[in-house]
Amino acid sequence: MKLELYTSAFCAPCHAARAVVAEAQALVPALVVDEADVAARADQAEARGITSTPTMVVLTDGGTEVFRAAGAPRLDQVLSALALAV
Repeated sequence: MKLELYTSAFCAPCHAARAVVAEAQALVPALVVDEADVAARADQAEARGITSTPTMVVLTDGGTEVFRAAGAPRLDQVLSALALAV
């Protein structure tokens, strides 16, 4: 499973989101995290329809999007979203 985290450099909630995603990654070793700064990877963010940061997108191993949420998530929310990708 893969979690794409779209962030920006001056986004305070992005710092909180990074910490929660890192905690989830420590609990779920199979999780692949790809953090994308929207300024540096604008084409990717636009292709995904990202309109705010932070935004988390969870994908199955096959690349199917199963969850998307904007804002800084709590750990339980991230883990519940990851369960959808299993």
